[in-house]
Amino acid sequence: MNDTANNNSHLDKKPATNAHLQDKLVKDSITHNQNITAQVQARQTTVKDSNHTASTNDFTQVQDLPTGTPQGQQTTMPNNNTINSVDNENTQTTKQTLFNQRDDINNPHTPDTDGNEQTHFGYKTVNKAEKQARVADVFTSVAKKYDIMNDLMSFGIHRLWKRYAISLSGVRSGQHVLDIAGGTGDLAKVFSREVGRNGHVVLSDINAAMLEVGRERLINAGCNNVDFVLANAETLAPFDDNSFDLITISFGLRNVTDKDAALKSMYRVLKPGGRLLILEFSKPVFEPLSKAYDLYSFTALPIMGKLIANDSESYQYLAESIRMHPDQQTLKQMMQEAGFENCDYNNLTAGIVAVHRGFKA
Repeated sequence: MNDTANNNSHLDKKPATNAHLQDKLVKDSITHNQNITAQVQARQTTVKDSNHTASTNDFTQVQDLPTGTPQGQQTTMPNNNTINSVDNENTQTTKQTLFNQRDDINNPHTPDTDGNEQTHFGYKTVNKAEKQARVADVFTSVAKKYDIMNDLMSFGIHRLWKRYAISLSGVRSGQHVLDIAGGTGDLAKVFSREVGRNGHVVLSDINAAMLEVGRERLINAGCNNVDFVLANAETLAPFDDNSFDLITISFGLRNVTDKDAALKSMYRVLKPGGRLLILEFSKPVFEPLSKAYDLYSFTALPIMGKLIANDSESYQYLAESIRMHPDQQTLKQMMQEAGFENCDYNNLTAGIVAVHRGFKA
């Protein structure tokens, strides 16, 4: 009788114990869920708070670049983006210069600095102050289709041109490279691998749409030693003097308003002993090829632009800008006048494209 009672008592304890464990598990689960909910809400609040600054965080800020790459940045630019303020006591109007602390995409050419001085936009003549915005419209329009159109327009040969330019770069592990007007990042992707973990690459472009395509592409490729900086090739203001071992600009120099100013800025930020590589369309050295090339450029390119990118005018401009770019010898002389030494060039595809190279003593 007593044994039976003891057994029953023992059996009664098991349900009680199980119930206690179940209650504890339920309470733990509720607590865990509450913690997760609180974390999610905190993240949502952070996202909301940062939405108004998202546009300024798309690309690398200069102060966030790693040690060994340029850290300096000027904080004002004369004669650019000014606002007026009125002194009530003296009724005088003063000008305060504005400058984007993050980058230097501000146009250095304004009616104040250049007046009505003119330059070319393709075959058109425009005021210098207008060209940068016009070029920006072109590349914003073609950014998403840029790589596809490059393959179609050059029948894929542009990849060989770029590979040859890279072979002349002399890039080594641990070096710092600046790819100006790097757009979708063809060269920067290769340089990222070549400089290795101890090196660093900065992909810069004046056009945010192009840079965003390059940024997405290189991040997806796992290039974790590359920064993406909006910068104007004419000033390269975000970067310190003597900062890079190698500077490249591929199919971008012809779109710069003041090429002499850009070359001088490249010389400034290049380290002594460093080299500059310019890959750009040039003047064919074989006259029959030149005529056939003109026919192709001014008929096929706009048609392909219309069919593929729904934009024939931009590709008409690109064809015209090639013809307005300095020829091989003229560009070499411009590089020398900017301070570069041992300048030379190599014609590719009979001079349709040329690779110019120069060194900083």
